[in-house]
Amino acid sequence: MTSVDTAPSLSDDADHTADLAALRQVIADVETGLNTNDAELMTRHFAANAVAVGVNGRATAGLAALREVHAQAVTGFLKDQYARYEIDDVTFVRPDVALVRKLARAVDAEGAPIDLDHTMSALYVLVREQGRWWIVARQNTLIPR
Repeated sequence: MTSVDTAPSLSDDADHTADLAALRQVIADVETGLNTNDAELMTRHFAANAVAVGVNGRATAGLAALREVHAQAVTGFLKDQYARYEIDDVTFVRPDVALVRKLARAVDAEGAPIDLDHTMSALYVLVREQGRWWIVARQNTLIPR
């Protein structure tokens, strides 16, 4: 009979004040890109080999493909859509790896909340490389209210 290893709790409890500010800026840039139909800003922080899964479950891999999908979205079905993003949780699993959970709520062009039957949650995996944070994965999920 073999023993079962106890699962570790992976976290880095160092002072991440500067990292948190940088992560907030990454999420703010994605939000601003959406709200201004700027696909380049929406993808500025994605790594070259990033993977993003949309609320439809479709995965897009690679920076060029992500730019194309975002460009189509902001000139198509997202053209007149606006959202307010709120970081709900940040976990540093290592000093250079962060999990960021973001909530998104629909708003009108002036930023007033729209009463919809859902909101969205997104989980980002970010890695610090070359002195900055890069999104390597994102999973969007609609949440019924």
